[in-house]
Amino acid sequence: MCWHSRSPRETRELARALAGAVDEKGLVLLLAGELGTGKTEFAKGLAEGLGLSASSLVSPSFVIASEQPLPRAAGRPRRLVHADLYRVRAEEELEMAGLHDWLAPGTLLAVEWGDRYPQAFPRERLEVDLARAPSGYRTLRAEAHGRYPEEVLRRWRATCP
Repeated sequence: MCWHSRSPRETRELARALAGAVDEKGLVLLLAGELGTGKTEFAKGLAEGLGLSASSLVSPSFVIASEQPLPRAAGRPRRLVHADLYRVRAEEELEMAGLHDWLAPGTLLAVEWGDRYPQAFPRERLEVDLARAPSGYRTLRAEAHGRYPEEVLRRWRATCP
C-alpha cells in the first residue's frame, strides 16, 4: 500500500487514520526512512489519533523510548510506546531499555528506525517506509506481516484517500 504526503500535516493525517484502525490488541509498527522524511511527524499523528496531544510526543533519541498511557476507550490500545533506535548501537541495548515491556498486549509500539534491528521485533507487524519523492512529496509505503497487521492495513486503507 502506498500514499503520498505533501506536508507534515498530511503525514499526521495519515497517521491519525492508522491510529483509528488499531484495536485493543495494539500493534508493532516499524517506521523506516532517512533523516527528515517524517517519521517523528508520523508518530505525532499516531499520538493525536489516540487522543494525546502531538506536543506530548517528543523524539526519545536519548532515552530510546517513552511510554504514554492512553485515554480509556473501548476497543482501543491502552498505551503508546514511542521508540527511536537512531542512537542504538547494538540489539542488546533494546533488551536493557525494556523491549519485552514494550511488546505487552494492548500497546501500540511505534519504532522509528525500526529497520535497524528488525529481528528484535515480532514477525507479526506493520512496516511503514517514508521516503522523499523527486516531486518533493513524501511517499509512505506500508507492508503488513501477519494476519492482524493485514487487518489493520485494510482498515487503514479504507479510511485514507
